[in-house]
Amino acid sequence: MLVGYALLSILGLLMLSSIAPDKVAQQALALFVGALIMLYLSRQDLLIFRQFGIAIYILTIMLLLSTFVFGEVVRGAVRWIDIGTFRLQTSELAKPLLVLAFGYFLERFPPKTLKNIFINTFIYIIPTLLIFRQPDLGTALVVSAIWGAMMFVGGLSYWLVGIGAIFLSIAAIFSPHFLEEYQLERLRTFFDPYQDPLGSGYNVIQAIIAVGSGQLIGKGLGHGTQSHFRFLPERHTDFMFASLSEELGLVGAGAVIIILAIILYYLLATLLRHLPHYHKLVLTGVFAYLLFQAAINIGMNLGIAPVTGVTLPLISYGGSSVLATSLMFGFALSGGNSPAHTSVLEIK
Repeated sequence: MLVGYALLSILGLLMLSSIAPDKVAQQALALFVGALIMLYLSRQDLLIFRQFGIAIYILTIMLLLSTFVFGEVVRGAVRWIDIGTFRLQTSELAKPLLVLAFGYFLERFPPKTLKNIFINTFIYIIPTLLIFRQPDLGTALVVSAIWGAMMFVGGLSYWLVGIGAIFLSIAAIFSPHFLEEYQLERLRTFFDPYQDPLGSGYNVIQAIIAVGSGQLIGKGLGHGTQSHFRFLPERHTDFMFASLSEELGLVGAGAVIIILAIILYYLLATLLRHLPHYHKLVLTGVFAYLLFQAAINIGMNLGIAPVTGVTLPLISYGGSSVLATSLMFGFALSGGNSPAHTSVLEIK
């Protein structure tokens, strides 16, 4: 986990130094602070956080609500709060906090009865709706993936999983009635980006060109035409993977995917160990976060997933994203280092 964190961070800084050198210092500072937080959390016992599950959940709701009060509208969305020179994206910070909170409620109310399923669903819906109303569909989908995976590990029966899949399929049919127009446009673009190549399909087309033009070893740092000539929008955030693929080629892009795969393998191997139930739930949330967020980001850069504004962990520029990922890594290291049977207080 530590080596993976370091390698992804270095690759991200390397790319920023090429396509957005003015942002390297900010990202380096965020990664340094994130690494300190990760190392601190890795030495704590997850059972300590379990004791504050309700408080963490309430804090998350208050944080999301504060966005609507103190946040500023940026490109039609209210997602950020300015704290001095730092712009905090509250929905990013909500993801690791919700992993801890979901774990607490799932352990206390195992989803094996209809009553407990209803309780956990209610706990999930409130923050997800607040995130969706910002609007931030990408983060809402990530939170949904985290909650779904944790529900399954928490004890949700297979037949209920099947019913949930049917419900989601039906909900998808009626989703156009609940999505914003720009979100619907992104879905249309996903199916056919060339219907509006200079409008809604522009980002996807430029990302595909950038990825393809990198070929095997890339054009070299500082020689990416799509990113340096600004053909590729959000070249250092949402489409950082496309920028990296253009300049470092299949070798660089493959390295990112391999590092992520190794981290996910470590998390999966840790999950198979005999750990306390709360630890398994939290590790599942971390696993779902990294897998889903990385898959969606890489997919949209390749044109095989809708554009949702989801960043690539530790690679894309963004202090809030780095902070959220660092917290997740800290939880994973803490859970993996814990012995099979531990308690916060032992009386002999």
